[in-house]
Amino acid sequence: MTTKLFDLSERVIVLTGAAGLLGTEYAHGLSQAGANVILADINFEKCKKLSKNLNKTYQTTSLPIKVDVTNPNSVKKMVDQTIQKFSKIDVLVNNAIFSEAATNTTTFENYPLDVWEKGLDVNLSGMFLCCQESGKIMKKQKNGNIINISSIYGIVSPDQRIYGKTRTVKSAMYAVTKSSVLNFTRYLASYWRGTGIRVNTLSLGGVEENQNSTFKKNYSNKTMIGRMAKRNEYVGGLIFLSSNASSYMTGSNLIIDGGWTAW
Repeated sequence: MTTKLFDLSERVIVLTGAAGLLGTEYAHGLSQAGANVILADINFEKCKKLSKNLNKTYQTTSLPIKVDVTNPNSVKKMVDQTIQKFSKIDVLVNNAIFSEAATNTTTFENYPLDVWEKGLDVNLSGMFLCCQESGKIMKKQKNGNIINISSIYGIVSPDQRIYGKTRTVKSAMYAVTKSSVLNFTRYLASYWRGTGIRVNTLSLGGVEENQNSTFKKNYSNKTMIGRMAKRNEYVGGLIFLSSNASSYMTGSNLIIDGGWTAW
């Protein structure tokens, strides 16, 4: 019974941002659970390599698609190709993101307008377009599941102190776009009530990668678990939201952050 709750066999899952650090982890986890994953990203070459790996390892059918989530025609083509191949979309995971590297030149007072607008385009307009096009299919199916990826910085303000004595900051663009995701999720869940479409948010904490030791120590001290997340530690939450185990959830926000926001 428990195994079947989390089983994704025959599910068709569109995963944007599939070529990224977490996107790759999600692709492996969803495929291992039995899903056929559409690997959608602007980095098509990386998606092709990932697809070969997934199909060989898990005996599922993944489909690499090049997509620019800020381009309406590109998003529509992604959805059309998915339907042509699989005839349905069970789950959409909005994971594509623009997050400029923190830098000592990006104080708020000097933050470039073009970077701000790029973040809004990818993180919000891109999500809007993907939900719009996939939602058309899901509404016809009378069934569907959308998962929007957000961040702890959509829930609480970035703590600039953890960056140490450098002038590095986490941008307003990131915080603003990630907080907007939360209410966009609630809006869609309410709008599509009674249609068989569920919409939820998955809000994540920081992932250990190549950060400097000062940052990692400062960050870890703000979590109850005492460390940053490993890159595979969010996969379980995504599988839960993608599966029947979360069948009574919509309009909700699942937070996985090592206790950061629970203080």
